[in-house]
Amino acid sequence: MVSLCSFSCFSLTASRRQGSVTPPVKVPVNQSHCSPGRTQCKKTIIFPSRLSSPASTETVLGRTCKRFREHSVLVTLQDGISTGPENENVKDTVIQLLHSFYQFSRPHTVIGTLIGITLVSLLPVETISDLSPTFFMGLLKALVPSVLMNIYVVGLNQLFDVEIDKVNKPYLPLASGDFSMGTGVAIVSASLLTSLAMGIMFQSPPLLSALLISCVLGSVYSIELPFLRWKKQAFLAATCIMVVRAIVVQLAFFVHMQRFVLGKTIVVTRSLVFATAFMCFFSAVIALFKDIPDVDGDRDFGIQSFSVSLGQERVFWICVNMLLISYGAAVVVGASSTFLPSKLITIFGHSTLAFILWFRARLVDLTSKDSITSFYMFIWKLFYAEYFLVPFVR
Repeated sequence: MVSLCSFSCFSLTASRRQGSVTPPVKVPVNQSHCSPGRTQCKKTIIFPSRLSSPASTETVLGRTCKRFREHSVLVTLQDGISTGPENENVKDTVIQLLHSFYQFSRPHTVIGTLIGITLVSLLPVETISDLSPTFFMGLLKALVPSVLMNIYVVGLNQLFDVEIDKVNKPYLPLASGDFSMGTGVAIVSASLLTSLAMGIMFQSPPLLSALLISCVLGSVYSIELPFLRWKKQAFLAATCIMVVRAIVVQLAFFVHMQRFVLGKTIVVTRSLVFATAFMCFFSAVIALFKDIPDVDGDRDFGIQSFSVSLGQERVFWICVNMLLISYGAAVVVGASSTFLPSKLITIFGHSTLAFILWFRARLVDLTSKDSITSFYMFIWKLFYAEYFLVPFVR
């Protein structure tokens, strides 16, 4: 609720009466006359005058304060989040801001970052004693700056894609107007600077390298400058995503935990090789599939994705078949394991995921954007699930 008060109607009147000098006339200064509904309050103050008489004393100074009507007036904040009768509680405003930030951060990518780094960090663990406070502190030092860098990358993409997102993703805060461009720039800048500062402060070369590579590739992917804006070219766009998700996350954070947290000699394990190879396929699928629901906006703004060039249906089944082949390869790798529990879990787990993928793909309506988007989110769930199987590849 916002209340405003305007002061007006200052007037000065004096009556002349020759040869008369009158003493001050005392009038109460707090008199108010208010009418219900839309009210007008007047306060009158009488000052002494050498030229006035009791009989002709008039108001010499009036002040009028007009109030708003009893109902509230809607006020729109700069970031498009409104306050008024429906949202006058501070708690509601904070919740709305947090929801907008949640959408801005692209939560499915943040969850992927958290799960991927956490489970890759478990690969160097050999005994239960390795799960010490030192391990968890090192994991925390990897997670926090990585999530901030993730927010920088997805936020930067939204800053340069506002017009495209108004067609493809109108619910995002910048496209919908919930966040102003200034707010978006502030979040992106703060995330980048804080992430890099932490990477330098924690003194882990592989961690800092991962952050710098993610920053560079995320920038060239989105920024509209000569030789940049790689997202316009399907191959370059897929390369950016694959390098970060499949190579940087696996190798950099494995070495960070093994050498600079646990203090062990760097040894490449079977599970690390499998994770890197499998995630190369999976990241390529994500890079291809993410453009399938966005064909309309990409075509209008000259983004030459594979979905635009080859068609949605063709790219859809290319992605599904790539994942099925990857799951088949994972079953073969699991069958070659000499450790029986690892063999059973790897074979059964990947076979189950492959069947669920095939069954779900047959139900997708390729003429419905909502159906395709829902399946894309399902692929991210498969991405999360794979990281829970990787540690069992021994």
